[in-house]
Amino acid sequence: MQANKHRYLLPLLLVFVTLGIKAQEDPIVPLPIKAVKDSITSTLLVESPLVDTKSKDSTKVDSLPNKKPLLLDKIKYKAKDYVKLSKKDNKIYLYNEAEIYYQDTELKAGIIVMDYVTNEVYAGRIKDSTGVYSQLPNFKQGSQVVIPDSIRFNFDTQKALIWNSRTEQKALGSESMKVLAEMTKKENDSVYFLKDGKLTTSKDTLDPDYYIRIRKAKFVPGKKIIAGYSNMYLVDVPTPIALPFAYFPLTTGRTAGLIFPTFTQDPNRGFAVQNGGYYFPINDYVDLSIMGDYFTNGSYGFRLRSIYKQRYRFQGNINFSFENQVFSQKGFDDFSRNTTYNLQVSHSQDAKANPNSRFSASVNIASSEFFTNSFSQINVQNTQNNNQSSSISYSKTFPEYPSVNLSLTATHNQNNQTREVNLTLPTLQASMERIFPFAKRDGIKKGIIQNLNFQYNLRAENRIRTSDSLLFTNRVFEDARVGARHSLPFNTNFKVAKYFSISVGGNYEDVWSLNTFERGVESEESNREVILDTLNGFARYNEYGLNASIGTTLYGTFNFGEDKKIQAIRHVIRPQLGWGYTPSFEQFYETYLDNNNEEVLYSPFEGTLNGAPSLNSSNSLSFTVQNTLEAKVRDKDSTALEPKKVTILNNLSFSTAYNFEADSLKLAPIGFTGGTTILNNKMNINFNGTLDPYAIDNNGTRINTFNINNGGSLLRLTRASFNLSYGFGSDTFKREGRQKDEAEEVSDQYRAASGGSTDDLFGFGFDNRGGSTRNDDDVENPLYTNNIPWDINMRFALGYTNTNRQNEISNASLMFSGNVALTPKWDVRVSSGYDFVNQGFSQTQLGFTRNLKSFDLRFNWVPFGRNERWDFFIGISSSILSDLKWENNSQRVIR
Repeated sequence: MQANKHRYLLPLLLVFVTLGIKAQEDPIVPLPIKAVKDSITSTLLVESPLVDTKSKDSTKVDSLPNKKPLLLDKIKYKAKDYVKLSKKDNKIYLYNEAEIYYQDTELKAGIIVMDYVTNEVYAGRIKDSTGVYSQLPNFKQGSQVVIPDSIRFNFDTQKALIWNSRTEQKALGSESMKVLAEMTKKENDSVYFLKDGKLTTSKDTLDPDYYIRIRKAKFVPGKKIIAGYSNMYLVDVPTPIALPFAYFPLTTGRTAGLIFPTFTQDPNRGFAVQNGGYYFPINDYVDLSIMGDYFTNGSYGFRLRSIYKQRYRFQGNINFSFENQVFSQKGFDDFSRNTTYNLQVSHSQDAKANPNSRFSASVNIASSEFFTNSFSQINVQNTQNNNQSSSISYSKTFPEYPSVNLSLTATHNQNNQTREVNLTLPTLQASMERIFPFAKRDGIKKGIIQNLNFQYNLRAENRIRTSDSLLFTNRVFEDARVGARHSLPFNTNFKVAKYFSISVGGNYEDVWSLNTFERGVESEESNREVILDTLNGFARYNEYGLNASIGTTLYGTFNFGEDKKIQAIRHVIRPQLGWGYTPSFEQFYETYLDNNNEEVLYSPFEGTLNGAPSLNSSNSLSFTVQNTLEAKVRDKDSTALEPKKVTILNNLSFSTAYNFEADSLKLAPIGFTGGTTILNNKMNINFNGTLDPYAIDNNGTRINTFNINNGGSLLRLTRASFNLSYGFGSDTFKREGRQKDEAEEVSDQYRAASGGSTDDLFGFGFDNRGGSTRNDDDVENPLYTNNIPWDINMRFALGYTNTNRQNEISNASLMFSGNVALTPKWDVRVSSGYDFVNQGFSQTQLGFTRNLKSFDLRFNWVPFGRNERWDFFIGISSSILSDLKWENNSQRVIR
């Protein structure tokens, strides 16, 4: 009977020990059984199952009222080696891969000791036979993770003491801030107090290459760190960069804050504070950055930048820059004052937002001197751009048959050399889909009648030509030209003799104008001048014409044998013969008497938006022939089943025309154009020119005499151009080349929006970190072992002119750019060119980039020319601490 009691005593004892935490409210009632020593040890081996500290005893009966327990959930724990329950110490010992789970709290460590009376846990490392510590505690509460050397945590108060903690705070994108502290006190779920801490973005937290040392700080995970005296250390060496107090935002989203400025010096403007400002996150879709510059001689500038985006609807950005430029000092001969501006707007609509309507904008309006004289311009490539263009458009489609497309477009084009500005405010275009009146809508169309079709098009414009000085004044609308052109083209096509395609058609146009011009001379004065009067009011004229064409395709293949390297050459010829007729519209012309009482013929529509109708009739025959040439070459791969196709000529075209109605020079010059790609489609070659069959007199005027009859050749080459572009590098002969990263894609979009080229042939931006040929995965390697990444882009242009027997090379230039990664951490860039006609180098730029783990070092230099300058930068790569930087640059000399 005594033995049976011992058999039930041990399980009951373990149940009450496990419920020891709850026993503080519900005292355990001792059983009236004499305890006898049991041979079974109190150390339990637990490997996988979790032990639940809130398991209920179905035999327990308590008359006391239930109190609210301090623990609101179950505590689950386990360990690999053993779980030891100590009744004497009121503790549970877990050893080797120990784990405890309570609500949203997880604790893993080498050893864990839990006091189930005070609900306190201690976790630490374990030491192996060689004295090496392992299994650091991993404390996770919610989304916050702390990895210390040891920790004390109370489940009731949620407070903790942490030694040598290491935690990572996610910030912008994939970047994160590492927070390290010798002693940390956890006050509650959202507040920690740090002592002797370090802040860094370095990947190596055990031996960071830099850190900000803080003596005391308040740490709110996911929000901020507020610290007292803080200073920066480089490789454990203190620097003079220090603050009496510091604030570090750690929010994962966007937050308002200061943009730290750059301090520079300019010989013409004095000392300066540049690129300082403030960032405003207006809401989840829009933000705003305001930055400014100030020079001690009175120059100043400000820039506004806003980016907005709403997923599946639209995205865009707005940039505005204004500068008040003061050169030298008042009283000096070279003193001057000037204002410049630049407005850039980009807006695009997601195609899913509305399939039947679309709004887009691409605006780049600037004063003529902005890109050449701006003291904030960092992209040297834009200094080579002499034109700015803009376009804002809205289009709407009405899909019902017959569908109609409407679009409203406002455009702007500006030449910085002539300072001429052309605007269309706006352009209205409408088009109706092609209608086949004698054929079923979904049926197959055969023959002349069924293929007969017509279409309606409308183009109305309000065109303005002005100068940039009058762009924002009321005078800009004085010379506006308003008009519209309605066109109704009709056409039919059919085949003859199976191989010839014939097209016959015509076009009717009705042209409207809101003003015309009347010419005449003054009748009273002896030296009478032609007077041009503007007549406001509606006026119209019409034009029409007929056309026809016949064409076919000829194929020719020359076989050399399958055992040859070149097995065959295929030649495709597409000749086309066209005819066009346009009558004379002299009914829309008037006359006036000049000073010699002679009649002068003119049209009131001369000078209007769409011009005057044609006075001369045209009855011309045109001829065009297109050629393509390709070869079949035996593939180097012996396993290939088909020969490889190689293009010899993408296109070689000739075109000319003969006008039967012309009284002289009936044959038009012969134009030719061609192009091909070679070297595995890496090199593009294009050429074009003009051949004139007529001779010229001593003044260079074409005469009605064939050049061969004038002692010359059959055709006279009057103009020709040749362009060659080639890009190659270390990846040229690999299957896939280097892909552009996100930073390079953004840079390309910005350069394209500014009207520049997306390659480096015309220079690159001083702030551009793209262009590297290395892979970031190789940064840890000190040297490349067998292949140095590099790439080169070249463009050669040649122009020839012989319109007046000058027989000269009008232009010949070679432009090139290159990138080479000397080591995985060193990148070198170069962009330059040479003008063989003027015998001088074009804009030349050198760039050097050094990866210093957590830092970036850049040096860019334009050694000579109008935009001569240099730029140096060293700063932390992470955007979290991007204000920790030092940069200096020279201002461009304005000539």
